[in-house]
Amino acid sequence: MAGEIRRRKIALIGAGQIGGTLALLCGQRNLGDVVLFDVVEGMPQGKALDLSHLAPVFGLDFKIQGTNNIADIAGADVCVVTSGLPRKPGMSRDDLVKTNAEIIRNVAKGIKEHAPNALVIVITNPLDAMVYLMQKETGFPANRVVGMAGVLDTARYQAFLAEELNVSVSSVSAFVLGGHGDDMVPVRSYTTCNGIPVANLIKTERLDAIEKRVRGAGGEVVALLKTGSAFYSPAASAIQMVEAYLHDQRRVLAAAAKMNGEYGLKDIYIGVPVIMGKGGVEKIVEIELTAAEKTALHESAERVKQLLAIL
Repeated sequence: MAGEIRRRKIALIGAGQIGGTLALLCGQRNLGDVVLFDVVEGMPQGKALDLSHLAPVFGLDFKIQGTNNIADIAGADVCVVTSGLPRKPGMSRDDLVKTNAEIIRNVAKGIKEHAPNALVIVITNPLDAMVYLMQKETGFPANRVVGMAGVLDTARYQAFLAEELNVSVSSVSAFVLGGHGDDMVPVRSYTTCNGIPVANLIKTERLDAIEKRVRGAGGEVVALLKTGSAFYSPAASAIQMVEAYLHDQRRVLAAAAKMNGEYGLKDIYIGVPVIMGKGGVEKIVEIELTAAEKTALHESAERVKQLLAIL
């Protein structure tokens, strides 16, 4: 019908803890209809059925379908990929590289065939290697394949700083760049509390300790849970990226984007500030880093390159 308004469709690839939380947040934030896909029979269907019974409680008008057939993602506007094994205590994100690479290859094939115009947001670890692989396997332009890491790493930094300063988290503005691993780069020189540099408010040794905790925050959650890894915060972080895209917000976010010479890096996905809007990653924002931050970013990039070599 001419002029018909089409509801947005969000495909969630992987119906585990992150996938289920993503589905709930999509409904709560009225982002569109949801398809929850997983290879495990019954799991996506069960979660979708449960969520459909939650909808009337909160007055949420969204359709949700659980499926084991990748073809059901057809025509999705956004695909958020969480498929893969989560970390277990003692595992690094890097330990997952070979296992999850095979899963990503299969998922990429399905997305390429059934949702060729979608924005793809990858959450699967090791993040920087998996989003690189996703872009190679789909052949999608780099602006339409992005990794969710910087939003989460930055949120962890903000949370710890707000706790330390005993202020609202909304007063803390921060950036965490680099690979999504133990060598991520909290950018202290651009981190403020309502415009006041955090270095003016927190002693250097304490800031060092907080930034060390940020780097290990994912592992801290894994060690406490004992089975599985963080899921609420990664899901929320991806939803912020989905909203920036669907609502053309042109938000400045930290995300794993493909480098084409920016920061002296090329043909690698790594966390940097980007502008996200209806064009996906519309621009990589180059900020002036201190010498130490620049060195740390390049060291982080070397670690990512080692993972790519395993692929």
